[in-house]
Amino acid sequence: MRRNSITNPTPRSIGRRSVALALGALTVATSLMLQGCSTGNGSSSSGQIELTFLNQSRGQEAALNQLAQQYTKETGIKITVDSPGPTDYLPKLQAKAQSNSMPDIYSSFNATDMAPFYKAGWAMNLAPELQGDWGKNFTPAVIKMSTFANGNNLGVPAGIYTAHWETQTYGLLVDPKATGIDPNALPKTSEELVTKLASASKDGHGTFSVAASLTPQLIQGFASNWLTDQEISATFDGKTSWKSDGWRKAFQLLVDLKKAGVIANGALPGGQNDNPTVETSFFSKHDVGAVFDASPGVSVGLRTAPDYNSYFSLGLPPAADGKLAPRSPGIPGKGAVVNPKGKHPKEALDFVKWLTAPQQQKVFAEVGRIMPTNPALLANGGLPPQLAGFGAGVKDMQVLPNTPTSNVNTTIVRDAQSLVLGELTVDQVLDDIQTAQNKG
Repeated sequence: MRRNSITNPTPRSIGRRSVALALGALTVATSLMLQGCSTGNGSSSSGQIELTFLNQSRGQEAALNQLAQQYTKETGIKITVDSPGPTDYLPKLQAKAQSNSMPDIYSSFNATDMAPFYKAGWAMNLAPELQGDWGKNFTPAVIKMSTFANGNNLGVPAGIYTAHWETQTYGLLVDPKATGIDPNALPKTSEELVTKLASASKDGHGTFSVAASLTPQLIQGFASNWLTDQEISATFDGKTSWKSDGWRKAFQLLVDLKKAGVIANGALPGGQNDNPTVETSFFSKHDVGAVFDASPGVSVGLRTAPDYNSYFSLGLPPAADGKLAPRSPGIPGKGAVVNPKGKHPKEALDFVKWLTAPQQQKVFAEVGRIMPTNPALLANGGLPPQLAGFGAGVKDMQVLPNTPTSNVNTTIVRDAQSLVLGELTVDQVLDDIQTAQNKG
């Protein structure tokens, strides 16, 4: 399925990744390929089995450690979880591959950075396993988004190399007291949402915020009011123009937010830490009453402001003149890769299967507020209100075989800021994006 397997940036991973890290992933590719030809770490040894898990996400660290301890009690297999944090994760994984000391299990990351590891043989192809009962633990959309098809643009052999216990969607986090928005009487249209936020904004400062780095996802969600998934995908492929009415109306909604005075301080936060800044303003400082974020933001809120629970999530309301129901962009979230050349690949696979079972996915949801991939957990209405709105968007989320090119993504981020500041018009923004598409 996957022709372009680059996932959309997330607030705590791709959005923070520096150009240096991206270049580093490319420069070590050859080295990883050479290391991948080695015989691995040997066969199973006697005594207690020990598995190592290199974890990228601090948002899931508490839940993962709790589950690792539980698994050790149940099976006698010792699980060591190493959580260097998102900034240091990729360099540490690269170093381990180059020194032929790869962990038994490691966190899935964006496809571009992970491709060298997959091509070097450091990832077990899980496709045959997922064709059985294990596959029932995941929504079809997550499996589809995790699949590398023949001829994918990253050169990864066809297969599935990641198992995910998180689904990631995008939407709004709203404090009802700060915005006056009743969770039992949600805005029926985007225009009604703007009106509500405008009435809650004081002294012209605005009460809504979105990081510049997330404007591509916001605009993609807006555009789905008028464009089908196929039309959005065709635009990303350069087959249709960015100057269509659907994209023009999507960017106009951003202008409408600015004109209504609801955007905090009349500007979009930018820079490497723009989304953490937005999340801090919502969860900790309470400077704003509503933000556009990805579902992992709920995990961040729990970690940074554990006593703050008086907010809820919801998807983008439909545009009054929209032809379609708006749909969130969707990507697989947190999950794991199994190293087939470790000392205990079978035991590592068993542990990952156990982690993705409904009971353990429920722990991730309850302890870390991580939105599950299990269809039953998503459907039973048991998600906390902080996740429920994100969860409601999973059923109809956009499942695309591609994403915007890096040139286009960078242009949207830059021009969305200029659009809000009044430095560019919508038509000028669309011209810039089309130029970036043509160069890409």
